[in-house]
Amino acid sequence: MDELPEQLLWEILVRINKTVDRNSASLACKLFHKVDNEQRRSLRIGCGLHPANEALTSLCKRFSNLVKVEITYSGWMSKLGKQLDDEGLGILSILCPSLADVTLSYCTFITDAGFSHMASCSKLSALKLNFTPRITGCGILSLVVGCKNLTVLHLIRCLNVSSVEWLEYLGKREKLEDLSIKNCRAIGEGDLIKLGPTWRKIKRLQFEVDVNYRYMKVYDQLAVDRWQKQLVPCENMQELSLVNCIISPGRGLACLLGKCKNLEKIHLDMCVGVRDCDIIRLAQKSRNLRSISLQGPSDFSLPLLLNNPLRLTDESLKAVAQNCLMLESIRISFTDGEFPSFSSFTLNGILAVIQSCPIRKLSLDHVYYFNDAGMEALCSAQYLETLELVRCQEITDEGLQLVAQFPQLRVLRLGKCLGVTDDGFKPLVGSYKLESLTVEDCPQISERGVQGAARSVSFKQDLSWLY
Repeated sequence: MDELPEQLLWEILVRINKTVDRNSASLACKLFHKVDNEQRRSLRIGCGLHPANEALTSLCKRFSNLVKVEITYSGWMSKLGKQLDDEGLGILSILCPSLADVTLSYCTFITDAGFSHMASCSKLSALKLNFTPRITGCGILSLVVGCKNLTVLHLIRCLNVSSVEWLEYLGKREKLEDLSIKNCRAIGEGDLIKLGPTWRKIKRLQFEVDVNYRYMKVYDQLAVDRWQKQLVPCENMQELSLVNCIISPGRGLACLLGKCKNLEKIHLDMCVGVRDCDIIRLAQKSRNLRSISLQGPSDFSLPLLLNNPLRLTDESLKAVAQNCLMLESIRISFTDGEFPSFSSFTLNGILAVIQSCPIRKLSLDHVYYFNDAGMEALCSAQYLETLELVRCQEITDEGLQLVAQFPQLRVLRLGKCLGVTDDGFKPLVGSYKLESLTVEDCPQISERGVQGAARSVSFKQDLSWLY
């Protein structure tokens, strides 16, 4: 093997993607080992790294061309040895000059001092943090000031990031393309106004509020005026995900929904205050929309809902059907079966979308009004390939048997459906029309009853949800 031309060996090894396979190949001979050291671009380390800083030094010297490093301490306990600390980040910044993508998960020993080392990584373009409790807003600010090429920033459960000067700094730089902020208790919807001109650059925004620690933030008049006068359109926004947010008319995130002309994917989960006019403006502006997911809020203790129950109606779905003619995926979900009347959508609204758009994937969860008549209407859905039905209790065997007549359906998933039995699968057994069938926690369906109903069948039954 040592006589193979190095270029040929390089082409062979570059096609090996799994880390375990690359590790095995590097042990074959000295030449394999040398080429692997030069080729290795990514590294994932965690609890097995001991002693942490010394082991990291050895790895960084061996793999001198590292571009992506993920450090995760999920499941860590003190008996596993000391975690990587600030000194470790200093080692990374010195020994990995090509470092561009860093992920830190459950790294509880790293503080703002470590981020001051990372600020010297001039090529760093992506930073993802998941539960780094000792990092504050000052640490984030020092890093974004030093790393001038940062385009991706993800903050998940960063509980001590309270100051948001770093947001304003990123706003002035106008380079950020992917921003994800999830369950960072001190960062509210109104703080996103600080992004300013950067809204023009952002392609992907995910914002999730920790509902257990939500504070009902009162927007002062200055913040309201700044949002309403925000003239910079989100012209490059392609994906928008908002979870547990308050959508107030003319304030905060409500100002975004009618400005994303290139939006392809939107996810609104438990967002209180979303109105028909918001979705209508979104549909009229975002004609390239390909995926929409709507989940109704379940917290009925909110005064906003008690005093002024804002609901989405079929007008929203009809606007989507009329304007978003490229829509391929729709998901509608409601979290509380105790309040099925909360939804003002009807079967007609869903069918309007199905009939007007090339829907390939339909997912319904807790949608009680979707029944056998809805299943019959899907027989004319020419593009539907994947159907997911969870807790849709009005569907019976008669409706399920119609699946055999769906023109293009290949994937069917059923979960917690009470009205369906083994008889519903009889037309499918032996036909192999479906590529994949998944049945979970449906009390009247047996594993024997679904055998042969698809080329691949997955069956699980845990009925604890009934009690």
